[in-house]
Amino acid sequence: MRFGYAHFAFLGPESGWAAEASECADEQGAFWQYHDKLFASQAGENQGAFNKDKLKQFAADLKLNVAKFNACLDSGKFAAIVAADTAEFESIGVQSTPTFLINERGVAGALPFEQFQQIIEAERSKKK
Repeated sequence: MRFGYAHFAFLGPESGWAAEASECADEQGAFWQYHDKLFASQAGENQGAFNKDKLKQFAADLKLNVAKFNACLDSGKFAAIVAADTAEFESIGVQSTPTFLINERGVAGALPFEQFQQIIEAERSKKK
């Protein structure tokens, strides 16, 4: 089993900037902390909660190297990666987050562990 995280920035420019910002935080070893800050700070789609100034403030709140973070975000360094992730998931029919791929089967939603366990066991039994 492999767990991976990919961006699906389909809600307009703020979702793209937030995804890019998480990659900039990852350069400082703070991807998950930044990810958690983003989720705790949601305020509706494209309402200004994830404008670039606020994303930079989140980095300061997490005590990241702000100059390095700001330069990364302003450069658009990760824009192509975020766009490629989003395009890949759109091409296979993903329409919402979270969506999990289990042996290329899309499973939408934050399901209880028991449901994931059943899906995984069913997929494992197909391989035997």
